[in-house]
Amino acid sequence: MSANLPRRRRSATDREPTQRRDIGEARLWHIGAALAVSFTVAVLGLAGLTWLAWALLGLAGFRRHGALSLHDTVGVLQLVFASVAGAGALVALVVAYRRQKVAEGDSVHDRTRVFNERFTATAAQLGDDRPAVRLAGVHAMAGLADDWKANRQTCIDVLCAYLRMPYAPDPGGEAPAPERLAYLASREVRHTVIRVITAHLRDSAEVSWRGLSLDFTGVVFDGGDFRFAEFSGGGVDFGSAEFSGGTVRFDRAKFSGGTVYFGGTKFSGSTVYFGDARFSGGKVRFELAKFSGGEVRFDRARFSGGTVRFDSAEFSGSKVYFGDAEFSGGELDFSIAEFSGGVVDFGGTKFSGSEVLFERAKFSGSGIGFRGAEFSGGKVRFDRAKFSGGIVHFGDAAFSGSTVSFGVAEFSGGIVDLSKVADWSVPPRFSQVSPPPTTVVRLPAVDQGQSRPRLRLVRRVILCLSSGYGEPTHRERRH
Repeated sequence: MSANLPRRRRSATDREPTQRRDIGEARLWHIGAALAVSFTVAVLGLAGLTWLAWALLGLAGFRRHGALSLHDTVGVLQLVFASVAGAGALVALVVAYRRQKVAEGDSVHDRTRVFNERFTATAAQLGDDRPAVRLAGVHAMAGLADDWKANRQTCIDVLCAYLRMPYAPDPGGEAPAPERLAYLASREVRHTVIRVITAHLRDSAEVSWRGLSLDFTGVVFDGGDFRFAEFSGGGVDFGSAEFSGGTVRFDRAKFSGGTVYFGGTKFSGSTVYFGDARFSGGKVRFELAKFSGGEVRFDRARFSGGTVRFDSAEFSGSKVYFGDAEFSGGELDFSIAEFSGGVVDFGGTKFSGSEVLFERAKFSGSGIGFRGAEFSGGKVRFDRAKFSGGIVHFGDAAFSGSTVSFGVAEFSGGIVDLSKVADWSVPPRFSQVSPPPTTVVRLPAVDQGQSRPRLRLVRRVILCLSSGYGEPTHRERRH
């Protein structure tokens, strides 16, 4: 594994559920201290009331008429003792409050104990030899995660850890029936884990798991459904995962925050769909990924912000489609990628604001298609790219506003075909010490029927190709 890949986080199976101090836990004084304080407050209140009563009687002029009568004295004492009774009631209220808080604390401890017992029993189910028991354990762990907010991440970590466990490949249709059935049962449990996680990442989820971490490091995917999931925060790690068969769907998924990491991932046989996905923020990283088989489709995906990186990726056999995708913001980075086989298709794609980088990429055998693409804004850069084989085709493309640059690119083989573009208003920029062979770079044909502005633009590109500069001189611009 490359040093650029993130370090694998500690597995949830290696640790116990986190013990936290519950907010409902009783925080009370010792009973003796509480009673002493209450009694002291009562005595001080009694003394204060007695003094206040005698003072008020004196102010009212009772002493000018002689000593207090027995009736008046009894009245004062009744008032005082009524206050004493109130103080006693206060002490009783303090004791009752304490008893209630202790009961609530006991309830919290009981609930935590129950959660821990459920966790232990559910984890044992996931480790059972029988697929039906493991399947029940998946749903039980998801239910525990919903109920136990304090340790929800731990429960999710356990489900992800189950997917990371060693997984035997498909034995094939010729395998003995017991072996085949065991594989199918195990696959069903794994796909159920994916469905349960995805259900909690959708808008319809009663309890959302969005914003929490999902660790799929090294997982072998032979199918799975992430459709309509929303990755809006936290970290989602597919690093070094392998898509080796079946269909994995991210259709209409939303990537609006956080980081989704596919670094070092191997696409060797699956069909992976990102059709109609929305990338509006955060980062989706495919650096060092290897596309050696299968298909990866970004049809009609919308990139309006954030970064999608394929730098240093290897395209040697897969088909990667960006058909009718739209790049209106953010960055798509294929820098230092190697295209030695397979197909990468940007047919019908609209580049209206993003920066798309193929800097120092190597094109030695792949077919790169921009048929019908619209370059109306942003930047598309092939600077220092090396073209030694394969074909990069711009048939029916429209260059009307984007900056498309082939600065200091090397053309030693293959074909870069610009001969049949639909709109040549803002042609690509070339900068080359020596002009590339005409068999490599094909420019639009110039005939007598073309308008003078179009003729001047084609001449401008030819002049750039035959000189050492990316822009024509002042004299060239005059003509």
